[in-house]
Amino acid sequence: MAEIFEGFVERIVYRNDENGYTVLNLVTEDDEMACVGNLTYISEGEYIKAKGDIITHQLYGEQLKITEYEVIVPKDSVAMERYLASGAIKGIKESLAHKIVSKFKDNTFYVIENEPERLAEIKGISEKKARDIAVQFEEKREMRNAMIFLQQYNISNTLALKIYSKYGYKMYDIIKENPYKLAEDITGVGFKIADDIAIKAGINYDSEYRIRAGVLYELNMEAGNGNVFVYEEELFKKVLSLLEISVDNISMHIDNLAIERKVILKEIADEEGNAKRIVYSCPLYYAELNVARMLHDLNIIYKDTEGEVSKKVKKITDRLDIELDEQQYIAVVESVRNGITIITGGPGTGKTTTINTIIKLFDSENLNVLLAAPTGRAAKRMSETTGRKAQTIHRLLEISGSVMDEDDRFCFGRNEENPLEADVIIVDEMSMVDINLMNFLLKAITIGTRLILVGDVNQLPSVGPGNVLKDIIASNKFNVVKLNKIFRQASESDIIVNAHKINNGESINLDNKSKDFFMAQLTGTSEITSYISKIIKGGLAEYIKAKPYDIQVLAPMRKGELGVEKLNIILQEALNPPSRSKNEKEVKGFIFRENDKVMQIKNNYQMEWEIRGKNGIVIEKGQGIFNGDMGIITSINTFAQIVEVLFDDNKTVTYTYAQLEELEHAYAVTIHKSQGSEYPAVILPLLMGPKTLMNRNLLYTAVTRAKKCVTIVGTRNMVQLMIDNISEQRRNTTLTQRIVECTL
Repeated sequence: MAEIFEGFVERIVYRNDENGYTVLNLVTEDDEMACVGNLTYISEGEYIKAKGDIITHQLYGEQLKITEYEVIVPKDSVAMERYLASGAIKGIKESLAHKIVSKFKDNTFYVIENEPERLAEIKGISEKKARDIAVQFEEKREMRNAMIFLQQYNISNTLALKIYSKYGYKMYDIIKENPYKLAEDITGVGFKIADDIAIKAGINYDSEYRIRAGVLYELNMEAGNGNVFVYEEELFKKVLSLLEISVDNISMHIDNLAIERKVILKEIADEEGNAKRIVYSCPLYYAELNVARMLHDLNIIYKDTEGEVSKKVKKITDRLDIELDEQQYIAVVESVRNGITIITGGPGTGKTTTINTIIKLFDSENLNVLLAAPTGRAAKRMSETTGRKAQTIHRLLEISGSVMDEDDRFCFGRNEENPLEADVIIVDEMSMVDINLMNFLLKAITIGTRLILVGDVNQLPSVGPGNVLKDIIASNKFNVVKLNKIFRQASESDIIVNAHKINNGESINLDNKSKDFFMAQLTGTSEITSYISKIIKGGLAEYIKAKPYDIQVLAPMRKGELGVEKLNIILQEALNPPSRSKNEKEVKGFIFRENDKVMQIKNNYQMEWEIRGKNGIVIEKGQGIFNGDMGIITSINTFAQIVEVLFDDNKTVTYTYAQLEELEHAYAVTIHKSQGSEYPAVILPLLMGPKTLMNRNLLYTAVTRAKKCVTIVGTRNMVQLMIDNISEQRRNTTLTQRIVECTL
């Protein structure tokens, strides 16, 4: 049976700011007790009336598990002094709290709320400080009321705090009149959250606010699919389907959004030559425009003649005892003579040798060279192959997780006002760079800095919007060097040979006579999953001299019998089964367990990380965990409700339970998510899938992720169908046109 207690909060032991889960000490008239529960916004020193059940925790003993509570006004001067002395009001310490309550006794709170100027009668309190105390007192009360008000809309505490901080008292009118404004103004409030609030607030289904929000939401969804713009007629259909309404005036709302500079409207000729109206979100339109202009400005011609550069190249190659083929030589020379050089080529074509030669050449000229890649894994591999420090582009640009711009976006420390100090910048894995990241990178590069972009144009495009590498090459406005010779050592690897055959549309040999490329012909999903589990636990890890966790399963899809979600459940059971010695936590039907292999699935610029040395001593700290980062769950603290993950680059990150939505299991990942990564061994289940997805591009990307071994499990027929299928989902981008326009 539930019990009721009244008392003051002596100490907050622990608080999860995301979901409000709190552990506190409550002092009642008779006793002191530990309490746990989701307490929205309670400070030390406050009085509460709490209702709940007495439970016994196996480690921490008897506790009150609070199910309902309310903050109550302290009834006497003793309680009031406790509250003021708790630190809840900035600037009031124990001695001053005692003076205030000694003077006003049981009327203390009345005086603070209604006659704050009287506080100045006390020595040590000026009129300004008296006003500050009154304002803080009122803000505490208003903020608590706001948090409780927003709870009814299932808004997390962190988000509620952002809403209140953004709008203050105006919050109530906004939610009553136009809750969709939250989706426009505040990061973390999407259309669906705003729509739920609007429905509860009684907003009409066909209101102007709802239609506008639906348009902006669909533009964001299209950006998530890689598109920079949307054809207006397609946008109409998507918005009507989303909102489940039938109206004829969506065009008027789009025009109004254009007037307000929320969207940009342009015309473009379709494949038949007909003029079509297209819609951009403002940030993506200007990102393309800026990237095109900045690339044009950086693309200057240097005075070095080919003969001069050739002599320098020969000195480097003689010293390194290497021989460049014709295309590699051209790549090195062009990187010296041009502001922008693009080097593209498949595996085994000598990109690493070319990059290393370029670095040595610029070193010999005492020029400062910076290396970067889109992901942590790609940057780590770049460091290993060059012997030089390479960083993620985010770290190179000094991402700040705590500083926001006027549009509530995270800021980079390096930008047009504080550019990178470099003579040469080399970026690898350029196929993964989306239009937004490219925009931020170019903003931080000054004219006169050479930019060398390296990538494999035949791989899948970036997860984010745009098709940057392909669009830059398609413009024909920059020096592009294509490396196409497979070197002798690389030709001994069937992984590399087959990757090039796949890219050329040729059939590959799957007779299992290879040392590093195998095929298991199986036609049943249960057979395939059983086989995958068996070889990971069996001899494959030993064969490649690695650990089972180094073997990566790459699947074309998330859903389905051979999709990532089901494969992860099966592989978790096989590789990390439940045990009494392992703590675990369920999140939306998925079990996270100690020793699980996991992946971060969204960029979180505010997430703090630590690199620990011996005895757990912290040797480095920072912020930012990014989409695609992989690690192992090292511990789950069920009392504190936190999970620690050790990522591949030795960063330890602590997640609250509420933040676990940013993680998913990574025994199997999609081929798209594997971009920029390289694994000792890759297993590809290929049995079925939609034609638009199961194409040559996808198979090529998957195969080129493996370093030592590829194992395809499925049917030879599907492999051949993918090789023959050259269809790709086209992305709506206009970067190529923008680059051409800059040169007219």
